[in-house]
Amino acid sequence: MTTSPISSNQTNLRDIWYTMIGIPGLENAHIWISIPICSMYIIAIVGNAFLIFLIFAERTLHEPMYLFLSMLALADILLSTVTTPKMLAIFWFQAGGISFGSCVSQMFFLHFIFVTESAVLLAMAFDRFVAICYPLRYTTILTHSVIGKLGVASVTRSFFICFPLIFLVYRLTYCGKNIIRHSYCEHMGIARLACDSIKVNVYYGVIVALFSTFLDVIIIIVSYVLILCTVFRIPSRDARHKALSTCGSHVCVILLFYSPSFFSFLAHRFGGHSIPISVHILIANLYVVVPPCLNPIIYGVKTKKIQDRAVQVFSISNKFC
Repeated sequence: MTTSPISSNQTNLRDIWYTMIGIPGLENAHIWISIPICSMYIIAIVGNAFLIFLIFAERTLHEPMYLFLSMLALADILLSTVTTPKMLAIFWFQAGGISFGSCVSQMFFLHFIFVTESAVLLAMAFDRFVAICYPLRYTTILTHSVIGKLGVASVTRSFFICFPLIFLVYRLTYCGKNIIRHSYCEHMGIARLACDSIKVNVYYGVIVALFSTFLDVIIIIVSYVLILCTVFRIPSRDARHKALSTCGSHVCVILLFYSPSFFSFLAHRFGGHSIPISVHILIANLYVVVPPCLNPIIYGVKTKKIQDRAVQVFSISNKFC
């Protein structure tokens, strides 16, 4: 029995190479756009790696808050590294070619790291909640064992949420469209290349957003409402200021992480044609480098212990130079 040409072509279309075109409509500006993206990527890698080094090298920083911060820094390094090198290759060399398998791999790790980072931010909110609302029980609740379990739970949850995405894109039938209007591979970008219904992909994407990211945000908001209620009952003004300042950097990071993703999610589904695709893709590109770049700066500026340890490291380095 011979296989019909159509079914043979459909079977082998996953083996063809796909082409990512970067930011549609802004191709002439790719070189200029790449300059800030490359700069922020370098800062993100160096800043977060330095932050991890400080936390693990300095025993006084082996506290729950800083251990969660090291997890966030690692997630930031991975998030930017999964996407940015290929993005820069497109901008600099028009090297947008990618195999289907590589594209799906990038899609999985992108969504996996994103959901993991959301879980880490939730764990950091829980850390601030316990520290301010139950200070006397802080060390007994957030032991190193509990912190490790929270880290494992974050990764495990993300894996089980994102792993089905692989099957959802592989089950689709592809019929020859090989142009990806993006700078990296993400779930719906791949699904739209298919020639059959992608309703299941759309529904699952919404469910994932509602029961992971949106749920994390709701719990974080509830945590901070309880934190504020506790803080404003503190009689000492200095104590209130100190309690709020310890949460300030975390709130900045939360806003930096969730605001662009919510804009992209809502604009993608409800923006229709009112928001140009070039704006969507540009924000998506900046999203994978701006938060990883700014997070270590925010914590470095707002956290005195990290500032002091960084000054010590640079002082020792200057002595040997």
